[in-house]
Amino acid sequence: MPQSPDRSPALVPIRRISQIRQYAPDPVPDEVLDQLLELARWTGSSKNTQPWHFIVVRDKERLQKIAALRPNINWLAAAPLGIAIALDGGNALSEAYDEGRLTERILTGANLLGYGGGVAWFFDEEQQAKRILGIPEDRTIHQIVMIGRPTSSKDPRPYGPARGRKAMSELVSYDEWGSAGPRP
Repeated sequence: MPQSPDRSPALVPIRRISQIRQYAPDPVPDEVLDQLLELARWTGSSKNTQPWHFIVVRDKERLQKIAALRPNINWLAAAPLGIAIALDGGNALSEAYDEGRLTERILTGANLLGYGGGVAWFFDEEQQAKRILGIPEDRTIHQIVMIGRPTSSKDPRPYGPARGRKAMSELVSYDEWGSAGPRP
C-alpha cells in the first residue's frame, strides 16, 4: 500500500511535534504557562474524574534533583520550566489513559504557542520524585513535562532512539488483522 499523502495542512503542525530535549534558557512567560494550564485543565478524562494536580517547577535546584533521578532524563535540568503531573492514585488503568491524553495535549499546546516540550519519565523513582516535589504519599507521579524554546529537535544523548516512522503498511489493516485492503 503506498504512503498516503498529507491530506490536510491543518494537521501538519501536530504531526511534526517532536520530543524536545534542548532548550534556550529564556523563561517561559506567565501568559504561555497560563494558557497551557488552562488547556490541560480542559483535557478530557475517564468518567470526567480529572484526576490530576499540576506542579509548576521553575526552581533550577529542584529541576537538577529531578534530572539526577535517572541518567536518561539529565537533559531536563536545562529546561526553564516543568509541569509535573500528580495523579489521584485511585485507578491506575484509567489514570494511565488520562495521563497520556493530558501529556499529549500539553506538548501540542506548547508547540502551537511556539514552544517545545519533552517528557521525562521517572516511574521507578516515584518515591524520590514525590519527596523532591512535596507530593502526598497517596498520590501517583510518573513524569514531568518540560517546556521552553527549543534550540534543537535532535536528541543530545549519544544512545537515543532512531528517528523516523514505520511505513503505513506496517501499521494499518482493513477489516481484519493483516488485511491490506481493498481500501474504501
